This record gives sequence, structure tokens and C-alpha cells, in this order.
Amino acid sequence: MIRIAELKARAQHLKTETYALYLAARDPRAPWYAKLLVIGIIAYALSPIDLIPDFIPILGYLDDLILVPLGIAFAIKLIPSAILDEYRIKAKKTVLNKKPVSWSAGITIIIIWCALAVFCIVWVYESIAIKP
Repeated sequence: MIRIAELKARAQHLKTETYALYLAARDPRAPWYAKLLVIGIIAYALSPIDLIPDFIPILGYLDDLILVPLGIAFAIKLIPSAILDEYRIKAKKTVLNKKPVSWSAGITIIIIWCALAVFCIVWVYESIAIKP
């Protein structure tokens, strides 16, 4: 049986790994496809919009518990270990000392989701609109 202390340790490790991936994705030595995947994972993890809404019992949180860790595991395999190890050390120091804050990343995510929402609304409107 998993204890609360173990869950907290796992959550802390996941937080550190996520931040290390974020830092590694900003490194010019990282492959472009790994950078793209990391951006997608971070956007999905921080986004208020989910694949399955959180208000649906069990399934709402299940997508977050499965998709985000799977994406992180896949991204870890795509980034060279030398690069990732370097940023794991920096991430661990940062997470232990203070919480990382990136306003530019937050604003970027909001802009992307708003653009996607506008695109979807226009697409639905054009699909439904009666044409003469």
C-alpha cells in the first residue's frame, strides 16, 4: 500500500522532472521534436481545458494521471541524457529553493488556447451557417 509520504515524494520527483524537461527544451542542443512534445505536455498539464473534463467522476482525472506521465516519459527518452542530467540538477536546486514562475509561458499558453478556441468557433460557425 502506498503511503502519503511516498505519494508526496513521487509528486515532488514528477515536478522536478517536468521542470527539468522545460529547461532542457529551451536548450539549443535538444532536438526540435522533443521541444515540440515538451511544449505540448506542459501546455496540456497547465491548461484548464482537458481531453476529458475533470467534473466527470474518475475519468476526469484519469486522463491527467495517465497522459501527462506518459508524455513526460516519452519526452525523457527523446532528449539526450547528457542534456537532461544537466537540467535535472538545476531543476532540483530551483524546486527545493523556490517555485519556478514563468509569466511568459503562462501568457503563451493562454494565447494558444484562445487562438484554438477562436479557430474552433469559426470552423463550427462556417460548418453550420446556411449558405445562399
